Amino acid sequence: MKRRFQKLCWALAGLLAASGAAQAQGVLRAEQPKTPRNTLLAALDNVGLRQCRPAFERLTNLALDGVRGNDVLLDWDRRKKDSSPIFTLIGLDYPNGGAAFSMTAIPNDKGECSISAERISAAPVACNALAQQELVGYRMTRLLPTMAVYVDPKDDSASTVSLIDSPPGCLVIRRYVSFNWTPPPVSSPR
Repeated sequence: MKRRFQKLCWALAGLLAASGAAQAQGVLRAEQPKTPRNTLLAALDNVGLRQCRPAFERLTNLALDGVRGNDVLLDWDRRKKDSSPIFTLIGLDYPNGGAAFSMTAIPNDKGECSISAERISAAPVACNALAQQELVGYRMTRLLPTMAVYVDPKDDSASTVSLIDSPPGCLVIRRYVSFNWTPPPVSSPR
């Protein structure tokens, strides 16, 4: 009886996956190839979300540089497929540790997307040392005694790097925001 119940559960799980009733997270549990695929793009394609896909592709490809693997949580209003906000959280597995990448995209009726993306990681050094190594030339604004926000004055985008003292290390949040983002024009072959 117990064995028959297990077979029935496996058969039901297979039917749900084949029918598309399974959510993106369960469908993406395939074996990881040598170059990890972008699980967020696979999930967007799996559920048919298209409007903000170019923004997700551009930013997640940057976030996935150097990862061994990645996995995604994806939320959207299923009743308003390509017109609702899309919320994502991607776990990033690097050879020397993990990080998280969060991205939200809000489409509008003109084909544009307002996006907010954050890469969150921990560094095994003090924030002051990290700033001296990686953020030379950035302008610093202290928000709290334990938190500083850095902006590159040569970068006109809405990018910031926040460092939060978390002894013995430093919490690092790299943030990017763009309103009414559209994909760059595709250049035609000559």
